[in-house]
Amino acid sequence: MTPQIQSAADRLQDAIDTGRPCAPVRDLIGEHDIDAAYAVQEILAATRLDAGNKIVGRKIGLTSDSVRSQLGVSRPDFGSLFSDMSYATGEPVPLERLLQPRVEAEIAFVLKQDIDNPHASVTDVLRATDFVVAAIEIVDSRVDNWDIRIADTVADNASSGLYTLGCAPFSLNGLDLAQVGMVLEHEGEPVSVGSGAACMANPVVAVAWLAREVARRGTPLKAGEVVLSGALGPMVPVKAAGVYTARLDGLGEVQTVFTDDGGAR
Repeated sequence: MTPQIQSAADRLQDAIDTGRPCAPVRDLIGEHDIDAAYAVQEILAATRLDAGNKIVGRKIGLTSDSVRSQLGVSRPDFGSLFSDMSYATGEPVPLERLLQPRVEAEIAFVLKQDIDNPHASVTDVLRATDFVVAAIEIVDSRVDNWDIRIADTVADNASSGLYTLGCAPFSLNGLDLAQVGMVLEHEGEPVSVGSGAACMANPVVAVAWLAREVARRGTPLKAGEVVLSGALGPMVPVKAAGVYTARLDGLGEVQTVFTDDGGAR
C-alpha cells in the first residue's frame, strides 16, 4: 500500500466521520488508477468490518448510459453492501445518515448459490439467482458536490449510501428483465423513467460482469448475498424529506420514505 492510497482513505474516512464532504481523491491516486481506487475501498471496508458491520452483498454502479453521462465516467464499478445499509419498503430512512443523497430504481438479485468463476456467464447468474425484487438504491458521495471521476467513486465504495428493498420476491422464470419498464415518482409525480435495457442491456448481464470482476479479485459472490444490479434510469437528487416510489413492470413497487426527524440506527 502506498502513502497516497492511505491518504485517500483517510480523506474519505474523515468525511464519513465528520459528515462534511471532502475534496476528490483522484489528485492522490490518479484519475484512472482503478486498482489503487479499489485498494482505498478495501481500507474503508476494513474499518466498517472492524466496527462490527458485515458484508451482505454488492452493488454495481455506472451501468446506465444516463448515469455515466451525469457523472462523466465511462465504465461500471462495484462496491459492498453492509449490514447497516438496508431498509424495507416504507420504513423511515433518516436523512441525517446521508450527505448528498440521490435515488435510483433498480432490480435486486438474491443469490442461492455462490458464483466463484472469473469467467461467469449469464447462465451462471440465472442458475445462481434465488429471486429478484424491486429496489431503490440511495446513492451518496463523500466527495463534495459529486465532483467525481471513476477513481473517486470506486474509492468511495462506488458512491454507496443505503438501499430499500421491496417485499415481493419474483422468480426469474419467464421474466425478461430487459423489458421491465420503470417509473420513479416523488410524492406521486414522475421524476425518472427507464427500463431494464438501460442497465448494460439487461440486469443479468450486469450481474455476470460483477461476478467475473469480484471472482477475479478473490472475493466472489456468495449464496444469500444481495446484488443491486444497477440503475434503470437517471438518478434523482433528494433535497428534503419525502416519499419516492419506484414501480417496475412485473416486479411490483418499492417505496423509500425519507425523514428528517432522526432515528438513525
